[in-house]
Amino acid sequence: MKRVVLIGATGVFGRRLARHLARMDGIDLVLTSRSREKAQTLARELAAGASVPVSGAGLDRDRDSDLVASLAALKPWLVIDASGPFQQQGYEVPTAALLLGAHVVDLADARGYLAGYGPQLDELARQHGLVALAGASSTPALSVAAARELSEGWERLDSIAIAITPAGRSEVGPSVIAAILSYAGRPVPIWREGELQTTPGWGAGEVIDMPGLGLRRVAPVETVDAEMLGPDLAARSRVAFSAGLEAGIEQWGLALLAWFRRQGWVADLAPLVPYLVKARRITRLWTLDRGGMLVAISGIDSKGRPRRAYWSLLAENDDGPQVPTLAAAAAVRALLADEITPGARSAAEALDLAAIEAEMTPYAISTSQDERAVGPALFEIVLGAQAFALMPAAIRAFHANDAEPVWQGRAEVTRGDGAVTGLLCRLFGLPAAGAELPVTVSVTRGDAFDENAEIWTRNFAGQRFHSRLSLDRNGELREAFGPFSFTLAAQSDREGLALPIANWRVFGLPLPRFLMPSAEARETVDADGRFRFDVKLSLPFFSLLAHYRGWLKPRGPSDGPG
Repeated sequence: MKRVVLIGATGVFGRRLARHLARMDGIDLVLTSRSREKAQTLARELAAGASVPVSGAGLDRDRDSDLVASLAALKPWLVIDASGPFQQQGYEVPTAALLLGAHVVDLADARGYLAGYGPQLDELARQHGLVALAGASSTPALSVAAARELSEGWERLDSIAIAITPAGRSEVGPSVIAAILSYAGRPVPIWREGELQTTPGWGAGEVIDMPGLGLRRVAPVETVDAEMLGPDLAARSRVAFSAGLEAGIEQWGLALLAWFRRQGWVADLAPLVPYLVKARRITRLWTLDRGGMLVAISGIDSKGRPRRAYWSLLAENDDGPQVPTLAAAAAVRALLADEITPGARSAAEALDLAAIEAEMTPYAISTSQDERAVGPALFEIVLGAQAFALMPAAIRAFHANDAEPVWQGRAEVTRGDGAVTGLLCRLFGLPAAGAELPVTVSVTRGDAFDENAEIWTRNFAGQRFHSRLSLDRNGELREAFGPFSFTLAAQSDREGLALPIANWRVFGLPLPRFLMPSAEARETVDADGRFRFDVKLSLPFFSLLAHYRGWLKPRGPSDGPG
């Protein structure tokens, strides 16, 4: 029998993993905790239904002055670290395990820890012929495995959106809350516009449709997925990882704390951890025992067709906290079978989706995959196929359902004078004035409410503003900027496309036409065959609001920023 030492066995995830491993033949399981009594109590509890020997021991990874000696006394073949949080952890545990001749696996999801894991430990692991795997959890092991399987053989991958919405009723330990607060309001990685960028953690969110759960609000969180999947799968536009809390007061409360940190009003949120742990005793009362995970990709499949593909997971009966442990269990099984080559790396590089899903069998956890064709482009629907086909090639290429998702070029921006004009420009997020500004336009096709909708993100020299284009109930084209929406009377010809404003609304209520802004918005093609845009927005009584114009071309996989 192979001795497996589980560190942090009495924590939320450690306890779940211990119960799972206690039924895995071929091992001798040693559970450790800072409290020897708690570890031994759990061992006795599990031993009754276990198929392997289970014992408990005391081990404090943070305070032990000689971790190597303490681990040596347990004689491990494999050490699993489920203690967390890993945001502030070093590599003392994996180093000690490797020096003792033991394999090591952990459930880390902390970006910094994962980034340095291989460079720090790979040589030592190879010298001893051992395996060291980090991130054997929901992220990156499970999320990356799902994204890679969905995109296998695709000609072009435009976007990857990963989201986790845990059951509100599930137990959450202080280490998880501490990990979340450590990056709330701070920059977290996102692959955007075809390159690695940052966005505020738990900042601006979106509403998505979670299979089996319905609409849920999610926000950006810190993981390593964007840094791994963006370059590895050559994502043309976006790779993002989001999470959502079922209780609205928790989701919006966390967003508020993130905003406080961004404003500089609070620097350290850690003192709030014990209070938030207690608060969850109340906020979880009105939540469910069902959670889920979603990986959605878009692009061009192996047959050259615009497609969207989805992998989803639904956990019921409060089995959601088991999900972060499944990759670690799969790693144990693979090590027992001698299926992993020596070296230190992310578990995402060693485990496939089938191996992780196989560990779900004892639980109320189900997964499914779906693939959908992308229908006609929004502007092809609005204009009609014949009129759409008559437009210049560059304009068709920008609006087509198989269009490159990111376009870049140069622009000039002028703005009207006056305090009111400046206030309105800030309200709509319109860019500041400038000449020869680098501009990037990203188009995301489809959202939780309408698969034909388009979300346009315009980036003028780092200043972004967004709008959502869709068909209203009358089949007319509507563009929304936050609560304001404008019906556009799209008109096309062989020269290009014009988009004048027909009417406007706020929060869905019609506004007087005499107060309506006017728009001279036109798309044409220049002598070099480039897509050109020219948008002039004016206000009654105040004249010019903003005027931006320039050119764009598709950003290819080898193009740099701007």
